[in-house]
Amino acid sequence: MPGRFFLTRPAAGISDPPRRNIAPGQEIITVIADGAQHMRWGLIPVGRVNARGRPVMETIVNARSETVFDKSAFLDVKRAVVPVDGWYEWTGEKRRKQPWRITRKDGELLWFAAIYYVWNGPGGMQVPQVATITCAPSADVRDIHHRMGVIFDEAQIKQWFYCDEAAAKEMMQPYPDGTLKVEKADDVDWDGV
Repeated sequence: MPGRFFLTRPAAGISDPPRRNIAPGQEIITVIADGAQHMRWGLIPVGRVNARGRPVMETIVNARSETVFDKSAFLDVKRAVVPVDGWYEWTGEKRRKQPWRITRKDGELLWFAAIYYVWNGPGGMQVPQVATITCAPSADVRDIHHRMGVIFDEAQIKQWFYCDEAAAKEMMQPYPDGTLKVEKADDVDWDGV
């Protein structure tokens, strides 16, 4: 399940300057039906309130494919994709975790399925925000994490934007086995962006 991304290529104007360590809470490039725009990575749940009836302000970075269309937190969200070169996962014990870099074997962009919403905050503030969608892992990722992002090929993006909910649920599957490369990522500056 993506917890950090990287996007280093200037792919047809999609990428800003190379970013090797994109963390939740930061602005990321998000593609919606109308084009690309920057959104905050982390979704403030729509319609979720605490016991006192006040809105819950915690953010959701990843939504589970099994429940994304059923939870009140995702009421009225729209579909998007997040283009990345890859993502990172960690294994091991606290303070001794091993970072792993996951990319496509063919070097092409990954297109993570996502949902987005424009949050209306105090004083008329509007914050476009996005969360990626996760599913069970493919065989390529299974040894390092129990979830992975739902990944599309570029040809599937338009279908994701416009298909009905039943078809969208069918699309949210692990990426095909044998198509991802997993390698150690000991060269990343985790404090930098």
